[in-house]
Amino acid sequence: MLKEADNPLGRYLRDLRGRLDPASFGFSSSRRRTPGLRREEVAQRANISATWYTWLEQGRGGAPSADVLNRIARGLMLTEPEREHLFMLSLGHPPQVKYKAPTGVTPRLQRLIDALEVSPALVKTATWDVLAWNRAAAVILTDYGKLPPGERNILRQVFCNPSIRDKQLDWDGVASFVVGAFRADAARAGASSEVRQLVDELCSRSPDFAALWNDNTVNSYGEGTKRIRHSVLGPIELEYSSFAIDGRPDLGMIVYNPATDAEAERFRALINATP
Repeated sequence: MLKEADNPLGRYLRDLRGRLDPASFGFSSSRRRTPGLRREEVAQRANISATWYTWLEQGRGGAPSADVLNRIARGLMLTEPEREHLFMLSLGHPPQVKYKAPTGVTPRLQRLIDALEVSPALVKTATWDVLAWNRAAAVILTDYGKLPPGERNILRQVFCNPSIRDKQLDWDGVASFVVGAFRADAARAGASSEVRQLVDELCSRSPDFAALWNDNTVNSYGEGTKRIRHSVLGPIELEYSSFAIDGRPDLGMIVYNPATDAEAERFRALINATP
């Protein structure tokens, strides 16, 4: 048996069940020597044997399976961060991601990107549907508000919209890069079924996409430079950085900054002049 100092999983499980109110789980609160749920009550809720659960807390019996950990997480009604920590302590890696297509962003996140006056910013899903954008993005890049919701997808725009293609000063490079970055994003988020539908659609609509997808290239969006031909400003250059949104593996944010102060002033003037 591991000593308590060498068994962080056991300490974590004891702390979790010690914080819980037995009555809220349908158990009697009377005649308890310590607060919280008993081991056998956790085992009952997780549908595992009381002996096996006791061994987990004591550091015996080897590593539990992902199924057992998920049962315990449900039994203890863990939050997603608590469940992830349980997996990290037990198996050394987070739980397998199950993608849920998001439908929007929080008002706080929208206010954050709205505060970027001359820096186009957008929030995208793992399948590269654009859920949120700011005014600068609408004026400088693409006004997603004028597109039907089903067309607010970066890949659909790059490969199926001739006007977006014409804006790219290096369309071949852009197309190759975004396919590789999309592949990595989708795999990370566990969105295999959603990706399959989108990939099948794009392969049928765009031979260019089909060829690049079959190449199996993988890229990280990271940061870099974007050059486009704007209808009013002409050729412009932006530096971009991508950001993960904590607690939301299904979402990512991209912020584009004007490459120079002079470019920023041109952006500001156009944004202020656009109704």
